[in-house]
Amino acid sequence: MVTRQRGRPRSFDRPTALEQATMAFWEHGYETTSVSDLTRAMGISAPSLYAAFGDKKTLFEEVVEAYVLSYGAYGGRAFAEEPTARDAVGRMLGEAAHLFTEPGHPPGCLVISAAVNCSTPEVEATLRDRRNANLAFFEARIRRDVEAGELPAGTDPRALARFSGAVLQGMSQQARDGATAEELAAVAEAAMRAWPTGEAGG
Repeated sequence: MVTRQRGRPRSFDRPTALEQATMAFWEHGYETTSVSDLTRAMGISAPSLYAAFGDKKTLFEEVVEAYVLSYGAYGGRAFAEEPTARDAVGRMLGEAAHLFTEPGHPPGCLVISAAVNCSTPEVEATLRDRRNANLAFFEARIRRDVEAGELPAGTDPRALARFSGAVLQGMSQQARDGATAEELAAVAEAAMRAWPTGEAGG
């Protein structure tokens, strides 16, 4: 029997349930996290999940949005607060080394790892588009610094943006493989040493 009972309060805390869903998707990825896995992690029934969050794909979309505004917000903060692309990327990679390995949540980055072995094209495309948008943002910021003389005139903004993204994605995978914060911080430092230097780059 399906009854909506619109005035009936939920018997669970929605933000807490969403956080538990985030942990499940972050740990196991989208494809291998089943609805039963989610209901067990969230402590709710399947009907409650569907009523509050929609289907699995809709729930995952909300999880990603929440993740980007919480755990994944470090990159946006770095670019908003640092004066140059070099400073922003250096800070982003340095903070990622700690975020990707800190206790209390799964290792790595949900946006980078959740679509591994994903056979749902819409989910894979959503995460890919988000990652590519980040690369485009990196590239635009680097290009602006080249034009402003903060980086050498011969700098290739697209290549440098992709290099930075590749380092970040690699750090996420290495965190899932057991790398420590110290090891990833060393990777971040090595990556920044590879940035172009000279009079304009410092």
